[in-house]
Amino acid sequence: MRDEANLEPVLRANGIARQVIGHIGDKWSLLVIAALGHGAQRFSRLKTRIEGINQRMLTRTLRALERDGIVERNVYPTSPPTVEYVLTRMGRDLSVAVTGICEWARRNLDEVEASQRLFDERSAKQM
Repeated sequence: MRDEANLEPVLRANGIARQVIGHIGDKWSLLVIAALGHGAQRFSRLKTRIEGINQRMLTRTLRALERDGIVERNVYPTSPPTVEYVLTRMGRDLSVAVTGICEWARRNLDEVEASQRLFDERSAKQM
């Protein structure tokens, strides 16, 4: 059994842990971390790899992850400047958990889709 006291910082409404979980728990952050788990990438490559994300949301997500110390932005003195994003040590550590979540989603996709269909069918009958 897990020690519930260890969860207290996360469960507090105004705690920094809750803010960080809010940042890393959204779909875009998880996808950015997963994409960067394979190494440094430029903004345009991330935008191409993460289907459906727009430029504004990718910028916001990268900035939030950079602020939390999960992503590092490296600017190289080329003309025009080359910018790459890479996971920090904390980001690489987090990437292990994110990869696990992504693998879980991949392994359970069929079962989740079947559950959603059954739920939707039951809900439609109740209306």
